[in-house]
Amino acid sequence: MSWFSWQRVAAIARKEFSHLRRDRLTGGMIAGIPIVLTLLFGFAINTDVRGLSAAVVDEANTAASRALIADARATQVIDNLVPANSPWEIEQLIRSGDVSLGIYIPADFDERIARGRAPYAQLLVDDSDPQILGTARGLSGLTLTPISQMRDSGIFEFRALYNPERRTAVFIVPGLTGVILSLTMVLFTATAIVRERERGNLELLITTPVTSLELMTGKIIPYVLIGFVQISLILILGTLIFNLPIRGSLTDFYIASGLYIVSILTLGLWISTVAQNQFQAMQLTFMTFLPQMLLSGFMFPFEGMPRTVQWFAEILPLTHFLRMVRGIVLKQAELSSLTSELWPLAIFFVVMMTLATWRFRKSLD
Repeated sequence: MSWFSWQRVAAIARKEFSHLRRDRLTGGMIAGIPIVLTLLFGFAINTDVRGLSAAVVDEANTAASRALIADARATQVIDNLVPANSPWEIEQLIRSGDVSLGIYIPADFDERIARGRAPYAQLLVDDSDPQILGTARGLSGLTLTPISQMRDSGIFEFRALYNPERRTAVFIVPGLTGVILSLTMVLFTATAIVRERERGNLELLITTPVTSLELMTGKIIPYVLIGFVQISLILILGTLIFNLPIRGSLTDFYIASGLYIVSILTLGLWISTVAQNQFQAMQLTFMTFLPQMLLSGFMFPFEGMPRTVQWFAEILPLTHFLRMVRGIVLKQAELSSLTSELWPLAIFFVVMMTLATWRFRKSLD
């Protein structure tokens, strides 16, 4: 007997699809949760931030330019300075998510100040996040003006790169794809095997040649397809209701989403091997969901959190997916430039799938 058979996996998947067709409540949740949460979060959320990373190009390198950078850092809005060689490199760092702000000081900075020729320098902001945009406006009490409304006052020329209208929904809705999947995918899979155990269906599997890995694989296949349906619903609502711009490649978006979906599904499988009943499975689902929603950068900007919390958040799949989805959808980043976010998801998938398969026992206990 082969140790792994796609034929047996397909049989398990068909069985799960059959159950989902009969389960009207789950069917309603598949579409209902994305619709309700997208509308709720899209209209309701807004916050503030400190401790951002900023890329800096100081072509003047004078006492005045260094004082400007020091003043900006003294506000505590900026915590980490990343040297860059050009404004183009600053935009690349912002696009990849390495920094949230950029400061460009031209070579004639002192001359501009002496002649009162504003703007004296340029502040580039990742305005796909309105929280960062609002915080950047308060840098050192300086008057920051959009390019379209530039006045002869203020030190910085203010460039809003991705969300010039400063709409919170543009930042929130792409992130909802990951948040909703974190809830629904884990919840569905966490209860799937527990439900089989409670109803005694696992007794039938004892006498079959289905292995633990085949069972786990067959269980997640239907939910992978459901995950793609949910993110498509969110994108449709985002574009129709909130006028969400989709600047990057949809192919890159769906590839990144597919890896995230299979990664987060393995968390649900692991929970199903730990929980003794469906109530415990739901409890564990929300215990894993809340840290991801709060610490991933969805609710509060990642860079504003304490360093130790950031280390923990790097373990969470949602942290990496949010960077990818916002980079692709809002900043037109290519998936090839986000590989640093792909491999943590792959590692998470391998580890959790291994743990879930190892813990599962095809027996009554």
